[in-house]
Amino acid sequence: MKLPPLELLLESFSEIREVEEARLDRRNMTKEASEALGFVPQKDIVYNKLLPYAEKLDAESNEILAQIKGNLGRAVQIRELWPGVLFWTRKLSTYIRLYGRKFSKEDHVLFIKLLFELVTLPKLEITIMQGFARLLISLLKKKELLSRDDLELPWRPLYELQDRILYSKTEHLGLNWFPSSLRPHSSSKHIIIKIAQRCSMEGVLKALVKNCRPYFPESATQEMLDEWRPLLCPFDATMQRAIGYFELFLPTTLPPHLHLKGFRLWFDDLISLWVSVQNLPGWEMHLVSLFARLANDNIGYIDWDPYIPKIFTRILRSLNLPVGSNQTLVSRYQTNAYDITYVVTWVTALLGGPSKKAQTQLTGLFNSITSFYHPSNHGRWLMKLMKLLQRLPACVVRRLHRERYRKATWLEPVPESHRLSEQDITEFVASMKQPVILAMFSKTGSLDAAQALQNLALLRPELVIPPVLERTYPALETLTEPHQLTATLSCMIAVARSLVAEGQRFPEGPTHMLPLLMRALPGVDPNDFSKCMITFQFIATFTTLVPLVDCSSALTERNDLTQVEKELCSASAEFEDFVLQFMDRCFALIENSTLEQTREEMETEKTHVESLMELGLSSTFSTILTQCSMKIFLVALQKVFIFATTNIFETRVAGRMVADMCRAAAKCHPEESLRLFVPHCCNTVMQITANEEVLNEEELDKELLWNMQLLSEVRLMRLSRSIHTPILQIHSHTLFTLPPPNSRQVIRVDGDKLLPYSNQLVHILHLTLHLKCKQGYGLACDLLHNTLRSMALIYPTEYCSMPGGFLQTSHKHLPIKDWGRPGDLWNLAIQWHVPSEEEKAFVFSTLDQLLQPELERMQRHVRAEQEMSRDDVLRSLSIVHHCLLGAGSFLPPLHGEVVPDLVHSMVQLYETNLYTGVDYDLSKQNYREAICTVIRQLLHHVLDHSEDNIKSLFSIIKIINDLLHFRGSQKHEFDSRWKSFSLVKKSMENKLYGSKQHIRALLIERVMLQHELRNLTVEGCEYHNVHQDLIKDLLLLSTSTYSQVRSKAQSVLFSALGVYTFCCRDILPRVLEFLDTSRTDITPHQFKGALYCMLGNHVGLCLANLQYWECIGQTWPAIVRSCLSPAMSLEKPSVGRLFDELADKVHRQYETIGFDFSIPQSCLDVAMKILNSAKPEPSVGVANEEEELEGIRRQQEKNRDSVQRYEKLVEDLLDCISDRNIPWKFEHIAIGFLSLMLRDDHIVPTRAVRFFVQSLNHDSILVRKVAISALGGILKQLKRPHKKVLVNPYDISELKASLESCCYTQADPLVSGDRPENQWLRYDSTRLPRSQQDWDKCCFIEKTHWGYSTWPRKLMLYAPPEEQPKQGKTREEMTGREQIIYDHFTDPIFINQLLQYLSLEERKGKDKFSSCRFYLFKGLFRNFGDALLPGLKAHMERLVADTHESRQRCVAEIISGLIRGSKHWSYSKVETLWAWLCPLLRTALFNITIETYADWGTCIATACESRDPRKLHWLFEMLMESPVNGEGGSFVDACHLYVLQGGLAQQEWRVPELLHRLLQYLEPKLTQVYKNVRERIGSVLTYIFIIDTKLPRTQPTTSPRVADFTARMLARLRPLREAEGEIQNHVLDGCTEEQDERTQAIKLLKTVLKWLMTSAGRSFSSALSEQLQLLPLLFKIAPVENDDSYDEMKRDAKTCLSLMAQGLLCPDQIPQVLSTLREISKSSSWHGRFTVLTYLQIMVFYNLFLFLSDPKAIRDIRELVLELLEDEQLEVREMAATTLSGFLQCNFLSMDKHMQAHFEALSKIRLPTRRKRELDSVVDTIPSADLVRRHAGVLGLSACVLSSPYDVPMWMPQILIELSAHLNDSQPIEMTVKKTLSDFRRTHHDNWQQHKQQFTDDQLLVLTDLLVSPCYYA
Repeated sequence: MKLPPLELLLESFSEIREVEEARLDRRNMTKEASEALGFVPQKDIVYNKLLPYAEKLDAESNEILAQIKGNLGRAVQIRELWPGVLFWTRKLSTYIRLYGRKFSKEDHVLFIKLLFELVTLPKLEITIMQGFARLLISLLKKKELLSRDDLELPWRPLYELQDRILYSKTEHLGLNWFPSSLRPHSSSKHIIIKIAQRCSMEGVLKALVKNCRPYFPESATQEMLDEWRPLLCPFDATMQRAIGYFELFLPTTLPPHLHLKGFRLWFDDLISLWVSVQNLPGWEMHLVSLFARLANDNIGYIDWDPYIPKIFTRILRSLNLPVGSNQTLVSRYQTNAYDITYVVTWVTALLGGPSKKAQTQLTGLFNSITSFYHPSNHGRWLMKLMKLLQRLPACVVRRLHRERYRKATWLEPVPESHRLSEQDITEFVASMKQPVILAMFSKTGSLDAAQALQNLALLRPELVIPPVLERTYPALETLTEPHQLTATLSCMIAVARSLVAEGQRFPEGPTHMLPLLMRALPGVDPNDFSKCMITFQFIATFTTLVPLVDCSSALTERNDLTQVEKELCSASAEFEDFVLQFMDRCFALIENSTLEQTREEMETEKTHVESLMELGLSSTFSTILTQCSMKIFLVALQKVFIFATTNIFETRVAGRMVADMCRAAAKCHPEESLRLFVPHCCNTVMQITANEEVLNEEELDKELLWNMQLLSEVRLMRLSRSIHTPILQIHSHTLFTLPPPNSRQVIRVDGDKLLPYSNQLVHILHLTLHLKCKQGYGLACDLLHNTLRSMALIYPTEYCSMPGGFLQTSHKHLPIKDWGRPGDLWNLAIQWHVPSEEEKAFVFSTLDQLLQPELERMQRHVRAEQEMSRDDVLRSLSIVHHCLLGAGSFLPPLHGEVVPDLVHSMVQLYETNLYTGVDYDLSKQNYREAICTVIRQLLHHVLDHSEDNIKSLFSIIKIINDLLHFRGSQKHEFDSRWKSFSLVKKSMENKLYGSKQHIRALLIERVMLQHELRNLTVEGCEYHNVHQDLIKDLLLLSTSTYSQVRSKAQSVLFSALGVYTFCCRDILPRVLEFLDTSRTDITPHQFKGALYCMLGNHVGLCLANLQYWECIGQTWPAIVRSCLSPAMSLEKPSVGRLFDELADKVHRQYETIGFDFSIPQSCLDVAMKILNSAKPEPSVGVANEEEELEGIRRQQEKNRDSVQRYEKLVEDLLDCISDRNIPWKFEHIAIGFLSLMLRDDHIVPTRAVRFFVQSLNHDSILVRKVAISALGGILKQLKRPHKKVLVNPYDISELKASLESCCYTQADPLVSGDRPENQWLRYDSTRLPRSQQDWDKCCFIEKTHWGYSTWPRKLMLYAPPEEQPKQGKTREEMTGREQIIYDHFTDPIFINQLLQYLSLEERKGKDKFSSCRFYLFKGLFRNFGDALLPGLKAHMERLVADTHESRQRCVAEIISGLIRGSKHWSYSKVETLWAWLCPLLRTALFNITIETYADWGTCIATACESRDPRKLHWLFEMLMESPVNGEGGSFVDACHLYVLQGGLAQQEWRVPELLHRLLQYLEPKLTQVYKNVRERIGSVLTYIFIIDTKLPRTQPTTSPRVADFTARMLARLRPLREAEGEIQNHVLDGCTEEQDERTQAIKLLKTVLKWLMTSAGRSFSSALSEQLQLLPLLFKIAPVENDDSYDEMKRDAKTCLSLMAQGLLCPDQIPQVLSTLREISKSSSWHGRFTVLTYLQIMVFYNLFLFLSDPKAIRDIRELVLELLEDEQLEVREMAATTLSGFLQCNFLSMDKHMQAHFEALSKIRLPTRRKRELDSVVDTIPSADLVRRHAGVLGLSACVLSSPYDVPMWMPQILIELSAHLNDSQPIEMTVKKTLSDFRRTHHDNWQQHKQQFTDDQLLVLTDLLVSPCYYA
């Protein structure tokens, strides 16, 4: 019946009205919620409103929030940091997880301010800090909720926190243990763990700053610049630190009117700095991150156009793509490459705007790298390319969402002028299309390409989906390329929503859905697992989005259908056929999956593949039935019923699959399904079990087992993974997610639909629960469990894509309009199953009938009134367990008296009870308590009488676990489902529109997960005596005789310890009883079990390392003393390993425990505001004065108690160590524990100091190492603080004198570098302090970076000597601890023994300079001055004279510590020291060996670090004494230079005079003969010239300059530069003078080459213009072939050229380089001309966008290449063709008509015929010029063909035909053509079916003849 137009109009009006009404309803709901709550919530979790008990949640959340506000505020007020504040902040975290930010804006701000104050407490434990920080991040995460007007946070406390932890000054000395601290003797595995933990901690701190950053005050930017600009010294490590702080802290979201106080203050400086550095220093990544964030936050407010070519050039360089054949990669380019995340953020922010420049460059970028995405290309660079491909579209989608669809917030919107236009989007998608299509078949898998396609299809489906379809249809037809099928289906899954959704851009998309589904059916193949799984996923994904409803009748009933809708209606008639064909495929798969008889007898478990196949099949079939119309469902139901009931399957593999299909049917439409299956199965079971003998049969009839399985599965209702299966990793390394909305374990049947069959089911249970066959009663227990769960739980009953199913008639509603439609969150219309009274009655009736008798049987058995076999007990336990699992949600949790006195708190610490839709019927028997009582009795009976009945013990452990935790949901199942939900959401979400535009099934699943989250929220549960009893039982089982029982019990015990508040404090003493040395009744098994209990599992807590003084005070000494236990047996290797693991875990996890639990007044102020807030009012009022005073008293007492417990623990550990009965292994463990007790806020007790000093001479090397490290820390504790005073730099007399001498007035305070105001800091031999008077006048600045840039905001310098602590204290003036150290280190015997130990070799060839020993000696000489030196002098002189490696290393460590330790010595002492030390160092350097030169280099570098060079002038002058004199041979000269270089490098910019002197000294010696000296001089030159760098706002350096040096070198190299031909590395015969000059030049050149190679990886800039003048010389030397047999000079020249070619050029260098290359291209040496081309390839690619922005340069390069294409040398012509092909391929040059015509003209140059040549000449020759030009034309055409290896442009067919005409030309033309055709065939073979469409029939005929004709193989 056709609708009249008026009705159609009314229908559209009604749809509009429905939408508007929905919006109004939403607003009304929000208003009603606000009125009910009493405040407007910030942002609550909307899914709570869709729960069936939603009306109770507002009152519940208000009550909980009031408790949190009251108790948290009160805890802060009474200064109870632990447990009060910690407990209630965790409650707040749980509240946010359950309800979102469901509090008022005022409360939100107060919570943030309180947490901010707490997290920045200066002495807070790191563990507590991380907890507070994570909560604060959670509160700040939704920044749109709070504007800058609502909240302001200071930045400096966060900076101090970051600085204190990440740049700790005491962590390396072992005085602070953070999660990241590297413990002594950490293995490589644990170092990796530590690095991961550091990343985690660093990540938390960075996330904290990131979320606080928008709320920094407007003055923050200037304050930060003032704070960190003084650190900007590019030669110093502080540069990395400063730029890192800039990246992290600088705010970039200030509104436009504040930009002048924001990024405008620093942008020009930092972008200029970025442009000026060309060689990727480590800090450049931080700048890129900062610029990316700035660009993203301020789109339209910054003009990036001038920098865009530079940006894209550096991005391209950062990809590290291989170019050319001679490339040598600089290691820095790989380690410091840009992070792709920042790259895509930056690029995305640049798109759009009036200029469109960024899109042009982006198109160029992808054009240049597209070929790298081809599947045939592979390398370490590919992962980075794939990341770029995957993340860039996602970033653009996020930006588009922000501009068009995101709700307006206080954050500044993107200006209209810079928003992405439709044209911008089209161009972006077009630029990415080709690489994405190529990447579909990448060797890394198709996942990245699929994710890219998913986002691109959201933007432009009409551009992206057709090419994917073009590849999918052929892939579905072929059987020979399964990888192609897998990849294309994976990508089709990604674009599924965009394909089937109705849209104007790609309206024909839905018409492809059914053809694709039908063609995919053959993929259900039992012989190809990968293909089968991807097919299941493909079918499941599409059927999830599409209702399977036959709409063909609409063609006759409606006249308003579009053409596409008509096609879809017509095609929908095939849905039934598709479903039936799919079922046939599944049946065939099942029949192929039957277990072999032999396997069944062996009871082999299913393989992983079989499990996944079962999961895929059930998931997909369930989805199909969910989406079916009733008509199709009934046909499918009948088909599966017949298949299931006419066959008998084994129950493990095939049977499971069939049962899954039946279960899917029962779940979708339970009434129809149960009507078929339940009577049939019940009747069959009853008939077979009518024979009583069946009850006692060991092996049951297969038909009985099958029908029981069918009955239990059809009845099955499980909640685990209820929407989508987990990720499946297939062997192709592609990740697949099966996304149907109802997979294998889904709610099957509504409980109320079961009630009519309840009597039958209970009867069946009575018949089968007591079968003797384990498999039989197991299936009966499954039936019992699932029946009860169906009745007892709350769950959605349907998941179809539209509310109400698909029952509407087509004239009112057309189901095809629902294809791909997202669910409406506000109109989900979830159908919930909520247990009715009848169902509750049935559940309890069933428990009465089936559970109660079992409990009574077991009680009688325990009382010895009834005999039960082990099998009987196991069966009864199974019944009890399944009853508990089935009815667990109806059974109230265990209750009892709270265990008292675990902790003492002045605030309430009670658990939060959440309503989950169940009202417990307290009139019924609480079977949970009954089970608990009986199970505990049975457990003790089993342990007393049959401890070897481990199967029963396993079952009891499971029951105890569920008694404690199970309330209807299992944690592991929930975690798995949450993970699956997240993955599926990510794979199918629409990020463009946002607003939770998910499919309806996904939204329902999220609501269900919210319900289960509430079920599982058990954090902070009260610890009752019943829990105590069960945990004691678990401890008993954890120390059982049998290891398997112990393991399972320990797992349950660890999970219980994490749930119940403070129960660890109760259980710990009980565990330690098993380690008690006085207990003689402990067995070895119990002892071992207790150790495992102490160790904990890999994720939970470790009882041995609870972060409380009272806990570790008990555990650590007990662990050490346990070796004396009678149960202890070290003969067992497993016990020894267990102790090792225990000690190792303590070392890994220990973090410094706090002493100070004080809370400052600022916290109290915020807490009082919380306590005085309203709506809701805090449940607890403000504490009175008495309570507050009591709180303060308790806090002070806790602080004192912590110190006392700390000191007692140290004493206990020392007692253990001194016990002579303790074996060495445990002594080492105790010493390790003792070393963890060092801290920076409390000096270790005197006894510990004595122990560590004495341990320096311990027999064990491990103990000596710990003692050395510990004593270094102790000396730091004992260090007397030196007074510092605040100084204005411009008041320093030396600075004033410098300024006056230069007549300088301070101009720009931001200028850096060598300025008059820092001249006084630089080394000047005429002004060195050589007397006491000069020394006193000197103002020493130790930090090397100070003064280079701006001066610090607060310049703190050491006060005058008279204000400092007294030097040279007598023994009587020392403290007790100092006296102990002094006495030992002045004892000659002790010193002699110590130095003997220190000079022992530890690991031959692997020993290195020890920083721990350095810190030890530095501390000794710092704390005791020169008092200890007399006793060491003789030993040091002896060690220096000894050339043995370990003795040299020992004295190097002492000397470096001595120099650094003498920092505060008086002038007289320092002068005396150096008078003795200089000769000693001369001797040492003369005796240097190959094993020790690195140690001496480290020694001098360490000694000079952060020291004013004027203090060390004796050292520098000594080192500058003829370092290259040849006295000790070349090796000693190289070592002298190395040591000198180490010292000077530490001084950076402050020693220009020394650098000048050194350079002046070295220049005459650059013609060294010895390679090692040349290499070292090259390295030294790099460090000399590294200071000469051109940075913005930086004065020219006074250090040596590269330009001057290079000019001098060029003059000296003139003989080689002016020489003709190649330069060989040998002396030619001839004139002696000329020969000598040339030889000297060659020697010089070798050294210069070493310098160029070294500086390429270390300097800040690429080759300077002066260095580029060396290029002609290098081209003369560099060889053409890759041959290692070439001499050193040629290899170095080749490496230099490769490194220089990779350099980032400045625009003004381009003309110079091209001029040089053109000049070389005219040279007579063809090697030089050849090398020009290889150089050009790399240089152009690594500077691509700089060249592209210079049209003249492009013309010059084109002319150069075309010119060399006609070179007379064949090798040069061929390389020119290769270069041309590469330039065309990366779109640097374009294939235009002019170029094609040029090549065609050249190729048609006529050559004389053979006959004519024979007449004119005796020899068969061709005029060379003509042949060369003709060959050049052919090479040019060949280059054009090879430039498109993976596609066929329009011009290519004609060129191929033209090339074929030259197949019979003379050589070398013939070989060129053959090679071109061969390469064309190879590269186009894979996609030839597609490529040949570009050719005409005639062209194909010719080409086919060429490619397969005999000439091809000639």
